[in-house]
Amino acid sequence: MGLAKNSRLNTMARVWLEQAEKGFSKTQEKQRLFGEFHYAAKTWKNKLRVIARIEHSDKGANPRYIVSNLEGDAQYLYENIYCARSDMENRIKEQQLDLFADRTSCHNWWPNQFRLLLASLAYCLMETIRRVGLKGTVLARAQTGTIRLKLLKIGAVITQNTRRVRLMLASSYPYQPLFRLAAAKLKAG
Repeated sequence: MGLAKNSRLNTMARVWLEQAEKGFSKTQEKQRLFGEFHYAAKTWKNKLRVIARIEHSDKGANPRYIVSNLEGDAQYLYENIYCARSDMENRIKEQQLDLFADRTSCHNWWPNQFRLLLASLAYCLMETIRRVGLKGTVLARAQTGTIRLKLLKIGAVITQNTRRVRLMLASSYPYQPLFRLAAAKLKAG
């Protein structure tokens, strides 16, 4: 869990803060260091294991602190456990904001559950489009909202006869080649 930086934590991490500042002043390249220490406020019974990620760049010092009870190297825990967790939170936020999973305003449980199910299915579809259809393209790492805006929100005319439904997309659509490539990849794979 993240821990808000304060003067006490910065004092306890002073060695790494100074080392990063000196390294940056020598090389003019961003410095990134990791360390750990134990911390407890006066009223706390137990001390917490705090992992410090210290960065120093042309914008100055940027310390981050997390609390962990996991065993292991400080840098590994920060980069592979803590940062991966925040990426999962970004995916949840993406589903809520871009696919409207938070629209559960009915007074009954079943309609809300159904809306959440539809948002989850839409997210699975968007993730497949990103992973399969957009692999190796400029939108390969795009968020769901960006994919919806640039790839799926397209002006079109829909015609229907007894045999088929035709979509006639706008000829001035700037992402036509990308749309065709993604559609071909999804069809093939």
